[in-house]
Amino acid sequence: MERYGFQSQFPSLREIPQMHIMPQEEQKQQQQPQNNQAPQNMVWMPGATTVGVVCVDGIVLASEKRVTYGGFIMSRGGKKVFKVTDQIGVACAGLVGDMQVLAREMEAQAKLFSMDVGRKISVRAASKLMANILFNRRYAPLYTQTIIGGLDEEGVNLFVLDVLGSLIPDKYAAVGSGTETAISIIEEAYKESLTIVEAKELIKRAIKSAINRDAMSGDGIDFLIITKEGTVEESIKF
Repeated sequence: MERYGFQSQFPSLREIPQMHIMPQEEQKQQQQPQNNQAPQNMVWMPGATTVGVVCVDGIVLASEKRVTYGGFIMSRGGKKVFKVTDQIGVACAGLVGDMQVLAREMEAQAKLFSMDVGRKISVRAASKLMANILFNRRYAPLYTQTIIGGLDEEGVNLFVLDVLGSLIPDKYAAVGSGTETAISIIEEAYKESLTIVEAKELIKRAIKSAINRDAMSGDGIDFLIITKEGTVEESIKF
């Protein structure tokens, strides 16, 4: 048309915008991981089976040893049960680093309380302190479910806490990925007249049953036994 004195008003092929016929399909292809790799923004939460049981002569806290992230076993000797004072302990399920931070902070705060007040912190006060710590961290939470228990002048007490610090008293509890199996075993056989020896055997049976059904739990059990004489840590490997 230019030879007749007219300039073309039509764009060239290079100027025509490329239209995607099926944008949804292209978006799906971009979201699919390459080489069968998991997406980088996927968060792998660890598993655990952690249990606490109140007895007539004390309390038993226990957890298995396996540390997993998704389907990968990071460690076969992880510690998820911690001593806070001579008569208070915590058992956790969640991120191991967050467990350790929470346990160390509780131990430090309990020592400061004893120095300031002149007496040992009670289980109820320690559990409330832990609830406040977790709630204050709600915008950057510690990813751990926690069982805190111990023995004081009020008797034997056990409390369960979630990530945001919700505080629930109970006679027995289980947290972690193996909760459903473990709690069913404990609930069937629990009675308030349990002794330390009987509670330890019940917990062992509950955690073993959870390990058989939960691939993210295993490799042994750590016990924290709290009585009037103090705390005793035991461990079994299997």
